[in-house]
Amino acid sequence: MTNTVAIGIQWGDEGKGKIVDLLAPKMDVVARFQGGPNAGHTLVIGDKTTVLNHIPSGILHADTLSLIGNGTVVDPFRLVEEMDMLLAAAVPVSERLRISDRCQLILPYHRALDAAREAAKGKARIGTTGRGIGPCYEDKTARRGIRLVDLTCEDLDARLDENLRYVNFMLTEFLNSRPVSREEVTEALDLARERLLPLAADVTLILHRHIKAGDRILFEGAQGSMLDVDHGTYPFVTSSNTVAGAALAGLGVGPGHVDEVLGICKAYTTRVGAGPFPTELYNAEGMCDAENSGKHMAERGHEFGATTGRPRRTGWFDAVVVQHAVRINGVTGLAITKIDVLDGLAEVKLCVGYEKDGKHLESIPADCNALETCTPVYETLPGWSENTFGATSLDQLPDSARALLRRIEEVCECPVTMLSTGPDRDHIIHL
Repeated sequence: MTNTVAIGIQWGDEGKGKIVDLLAPKMDVVARFQGGPNAGHTLVIGDKTTVLNHIPSGILHADTLSLIGNGTVVDPFRLVEEMDMLLAAAVPVSERLRISDRCQLILPYHRALDAAREAAKGKARIGTTGRGIGPCYEDKTARRGIRLVDLTCEDLDARLDENLRYVNFMLTEFLNSRPVSREEVTEALDLARERLLPLAADVTLILHRHIKAGDRILFEGAQGSMLDVDHGTYPFVTSSNTVAGAALAGLGVGPGHVDEVLGICKAYTTRVGAGPFPTELYNAEGMCDAENSGKHMAERGHEFGATTGRPRRTGWFDAVVVQHAVRINGVTGLAITKIDVLDGLAEVKLCVGYEKDGKHLESIPADCNALETCTPVYETLPGWSENTFGATSLDQLPDSARALLRRIEEVCECPVTMLSTGPDRDHIIHL
């Protein structure tokens, strides 16, 4: 049976939630392997919109088990809030969800540190979601993190006292911020004991039992490959590995258990927060190209973050970025979303390289400052006036749209296997 890793291959917000939701009915298990409540996967089914942050997108399917792996970080307040939202919609969460007992917990002091550090940077801020993701992963690496299983440990109080001494010293002495009280932390831990601990399990063991039974598994990533802490536009990245290889460490499976890697990307490019963006045309400050193409994408694509609500920066499809992501993830097929957003543009541009200091670059510079000053090299293709919204077969697309897809396949050296033409579950073309 086919086991698939589904990941974003731009700067996030590629439409992963919809694609995972489409694949989930064919899967026995959907397993999330990294990130935390900084993810925002939007599912649109009929007139119902559901935004998930922690919980895998397969949770809406009765016969699909949803797993949160050890590579994720979990905020008890936000996860319980998400569970309650699903319960209110008659989704039996306790039957369909299991959480790795090795998950790190995001506690109030992580959020306080995140917010205070970002505020202290002023104009140099990175643009984090402020949800404590980075400080939590930092504690994990420093071996002072609190995991879900640790709620049963006798030395928990002593470890928390030590953590609070450290964090409150940083907050008050260096960041000019208020300390975090023990009561705030206790509230989070009590909630986790009551609502999350009953769902705790050895997720790796569960996965291997399903693998042994020949069941189909979907490994679900969060954020996008260009936000990977090693391979993205560092330091404007998230605090975990977002590439396909992270599925192995974040769930405890071997490379032999992955059969295909589906790379999800938009027919154009977006980014939230700070960081280099070579093909950028439009942003919240009103930066815009002469033809207003970037504004067209932002408005037609409803480009606001599902988690943060922040307006996204928009620009042309960057094949250099996608080609880089195809390489580092071993992508076997592309799922392109939002091609309908390009409807009505007289021409469509495709970035096929960068120029810097008179030299042509075919790959992404490791130095963000160098990338910031790169000039994109564009190919210009004819646009189309026809409506592609809701198309369900390739022959419903205009010739120019099909030509764009063929050129993307050529430049990115990867076949397009899925095409999304709108937000609804039925707005899809399988190629």
